[in-house]
Amino acid sequence: MDDLDDFMQTRPPTASRPFLGLTVLVVEDSRFACDAVRLLCIRSGARIRRAGSLEHARRHLAVYRPSVVIVDLGLPDGPGEMLIGELAGSAPRPEVILGMSGDDTAADRALSAGADGFLSKPFDNIAVFQSAILRHLPIERQPRGPRLIDSDLVQPDPIALRDDLAHASDVLRHATGGDSIDYVTQFLAGLALSARDPALHDAVTAVSARRRKGGSAEAELAFLATAVDARLERSPPI
Repeated sequence: MDDLDDFMQTRPPTASRPFLGLTVLVVEDSRFACDAVRLLCIRSGARIRRAGSLEHARRHLAVYRPSVVIVDLGLPDGPGEMLIGELAGSAPRPEVILGMSGDDTAADRALSAGADGFLSKPFDNIAVFQSAILRHLPIERQPRGPRLIDSDLVQPDPIALRDDLAHASDVLRHATGGDSIDYVTQFLAGLALSARDPALHDAVTAVSARRRKGGSAEAELAFLATAVDARLERSPPI
């Protein structure tokens, strides 16, 4: 950290920057969703670190101890509930552990694993994000006096969205079995919600329905690949 960053992280929380002094680790494989959390943290005064998988998160946690950990439940190397359970039983335990997913039914899984709360995608509202963490922080870590309610929405970098679409396209090209399809389906479902793209979400939902009916993997992959490639063609070049 530079001198300014050091100074900001040692300041007590304020009404406008209630997360000063906190470090947030977001465990999320979507760059677009992670950029939303980054912007939310910046507006709230927190420092952010990112891990894109369970393995990366565990390496990070072996060195650093964040104050808040936000874990996506659908990660490329396993369910986020595994990490939540490990964190909930660790000593010292992070002050706040939150699960997140584009699937609202995943909240029960996160809470059962030991999470303090749950964030439903998309979450780009500053006030909602701050409240989700503040309600679980000890009183001495919260700003004193009235808190300003910031209802602004953050706007993640569209290049991060393009990166996610390119990642999904690559997975779709090389997918060989049900596990790959399940992973890319949940990844795209969350991305569609974060990007507020109902047409893409409908396409993912249709693939999920086809899988439940025993549809062929080739047809499912081609269906999703067409939707993803169309968005890549329309997205701005890097």
